[in-house]
Amino acid sequence: MSAPTTHDEGSAVVPTDDTAPARRRLGGRWIDDWDPEDETFWHDGGRRIARRNLWVSIFAEFLGFAVWGLWSIVVPQLADAGFAFTTDQLFWLIAAPSLVGATLRIPYTFAVPLLGGRNWTVVSALLLLVPTIALALAVQDPTTSFGAMLAVAALAGFGGGNFASSMANISFFFPEREKGRALGMNAAGGNLGSAAVQLAVPVVVTVGAGVSLQRAGLMLVPFVLLAAFLAWRCMDNLGTAKTDPRAFAAATRQRHTWVISFLYIGTFGSFIGYAGAFPLLLKNQFPEVTLSIAFLGALVGSVTRPLGGILADRVGGARITVAAYGAMALGAVGAIAALRTHSFGLFFGSFLFLFVATGIGNGSVYRMIPAVFRVTADRRAQGLGDGAVRASRAAAAKAAAGCIGIAGSVGAFGGFLIPRGFAASTSAAGSIVPALWAFIGVYAVMALVCWAVYQRGSTVMGAARV
Repeated sequence: MSAPTTHDEGSAVVPTDDTAPARRRLGGRWIDDWDPEDETFWHDGGRRIARRNLWVSIFAEFLGFAVWGLWSIVVPQLADAGFAFTTDQLFWLIAAPSLVGATLRIPYTFAVPLLGGRNWTVVSALLLLVPTIALALAVQDPTTSFGAMLAVAALAGFGGGNFASSMANISFFFPEREKGRALGMNAAGGNLGSAAVQLAVPVVVTVGAGVSLQRAGLMLVPFVLLAAFLAWRCMDNLGTAKTDPRAFAAATRQRHTWVISFLYIGTFGSFIGYAGAFPLLLKNQFPEVTLSIAFLGALVGSVTRPLGGILADRVGGARITVAAYGAMALGAVGAIAALRTHSFGLFFGSFLFLFVATGIGNGSVYRMIPAVFRVTADRRAQGLGDGAVRASRAAAAKAAAGCIGIAGSVGAFGGFLIPRGFAASTSAAGSIVPALWAFIGVYAVMALVCWAVYQRGSTVMGAARV
């Protein structure tokens, strides 16, 4: 097969094949002859194009996570800027972006095949200007109402939706043998945006006299514009990129989709939830400590995500996931002990340990998805011949793709539940300790479910070491 060619279609009518009716496409740089599974095609230009799209995608997704996590580091500094919100209201401002971002993930996934990966990356990047500029305007006036601030914070959810469309787009560019690595890089690079914004904002907003919180939003504007330009200049739309709605429908009918989604709330939901709440927790519990160290939590949680997938490949995803829940519970116990003794070192170390466990758990749960659906397919086709096995595996692969989208959306709701759990605990008991005990109980339940369904030796999944 010859090397891929890019066509600048503009708004021209382009036939998809010799017999299909023409359809109108938006924008340019469409590639119709994309086949990364063809070795010759891949080595004669396919890999170069895929990698070019990957690096721009990572940058755009990095900014998406930065915007999504922006309020996590702005909220602890609102009092210094003259705002007088209650603790419950502050946790609402942290939780709102996660709620919106989780909701947007599934429609964002379908945007790629409808509009093109390049086109949608440009649009989704430019949409990040809305929450950043709105934040810069809202925080300049300490009399801004809580309702208005909550609406502005919710706009940051645009950044959370970017993950789904970015992952969907990159998955179309790479062959199966390289897809895991590419998606891992894309996910980890995006997650690092949460850490980067928590590192940069405390420095940027305190340059000079006082606290200038509007800089938190304004500092991202040139990078957002750069991401949109790079996407427009360097990325491509794939005419072969198609997301089958039937895959999502098939996934919703599989019990494993909902079991895995439940498990992912515990791992990714904990990561994004703790990443959002951690700066405010530090501010409330240890006001003498600088906020500039809060970024380390999101950082270690991001960089350890690939490790979870690597370990899962070696010993099984279920086993690593159960261990991750145990480690998360242990980290929460350490945080409780630290609060009772007011030990900052123990509190900080316990949370970093917890973040590491969430990252490993994220990688292991995602690795479980294709393995679980493949085992299910093989069991259904057992004894029916090679043709039936291939057909069953093909159907399972589509259902697994749907499961990934659904689990990614459902799991992100944990980013809303954890801050709201801390808020409820603080309102009821004046402490976050009850919330931490509740989270420990949830992790125990999730570990038990994971063991019973996927690790127990007497089950098909356990025997397959998914």
